[in-house]
Parts: sequence; structure tokens; C-alpha cells
Amino acid sequence: MNELNKHHFLNTRGLVMCGGQSNRMGTDKSMLQYHNKPQRYHVYEMLLPFCDSVFISCNAEQALDMAAGYHYMPDDATFSHIGPIGALLTAFYKNPDKHILLIGCDYPFLQATELEIFSTHCKDRPVSFYNAAADIYESMIAWYPNTCFEELKNMFKAKELSLQHLLRKTNAVKYIPSTQNSITSIDTREGYEQAYKRLNTA
Repeated sequence: MNELNKHHFLNTRGLVMCGGQSNRMGTDKSMLQYHNKPQRYHVYEMLLPFCDSVFISCNAEQALDMAAGYHYMPDDATFSHIGPIGALLTAFYKNPDKHILLIGCDYPFLQATELEIFSTHCKDRPVSFYNAAADIYESMIAWYPNTCFEELKNMFKAKELSLQHLLRKTNAVKYIPSTQNSITSIDTREGYEQAYKRLNTA
């Protein structure tokens, strides 16, 4: 991607969502390798041309093992152990004027070309990849404008911690990806092995 194509997501911070150790996977999914490096770093580097800045959202334990050269953002203690909404609240409190592009580490088939198309829909209200077959927002591949901050604070106070609920409440734009693979989430060892084979077989 050349210099002219940088920063498609205006005034936006990229946030790579690590998550914790998956019980079904049996290991930290953000450290799995599909593209010759841990997925957290692959997604980080994919977002760099699109955003003003990029951070890896992580817990305190993951922060101790972060590779040099990658910016990271541990969850604020107030918002720890509440899932992705805690990562968003932490990021918004640090920079309330920034929008947030949240990308999870569960989607190994997601490509920069798909994000480029997605970015054209991100204007003034939340936009999320959408799984039409399941009728759900893929809340871990979504753009959250800073106008969401107040609603997120209200949800936290009310102990409503679902980003799916936020996206429905704000009537988020439903982005149907050009390829279904983009929203294929990998959360089992068998799924990982199959995805790795598909991505690394010529």
C-alpha cells in the first residue's frame, strides 16, 4: 500500500484485541501464527497504514511478554476482566477525541483489501462487519466513533457489557464483507490447524 493510501480511517486509533487464554483453544489465540508471526503482530502491522496510531489491547500478563517495537495498552484496572468493552473504555478515556477501529485476533482470513472497502463506510455512526446468515454484528471487527463514548459509560454503569447490544442500540451500519472468510472466527485447535493449512498451502 503506497503513501497516498495511508490513514483511510480518519482520526482513528487501531486497537488489536488480544483477549485472554481461550478454554477451547487451550492457549493465547493472539500468539498463534498463521502468517509467520504471532497474530497480534500481524494484525497490528496490517492496521498501521490505515490508522493514526495502533495499539495492542492486552491484559497485565500479556503486557509483560510484548515484543519490542509494538505499542500496547493494558486494560485500565477499572475496566479489567469485562471483555472487549473494557478495551474500548480504556482507549476512549485515554483519547476521547479519537475513533477506534477494533480488530480481534480471531480472524486470520481478514485482509487489508477488505478493510480498505470497509473504511469507505465509516463516517458518523458505528460500522461493523455483519454476519447475515447468523443475523449478528461481528463486534470484534468494527469501527466505533468517539460519539459512542457516552453510551459506553452508561452501559458500564448499568453493567450492560455487550458490544452487540451497543451496535444494535446505535443502529450501526451493517457491512457485508466481500468474502465470507473475513468473518470466519477460529477458536478451536482443529479450526486453527485447518485455517493454517488453507493459508499456507500453495
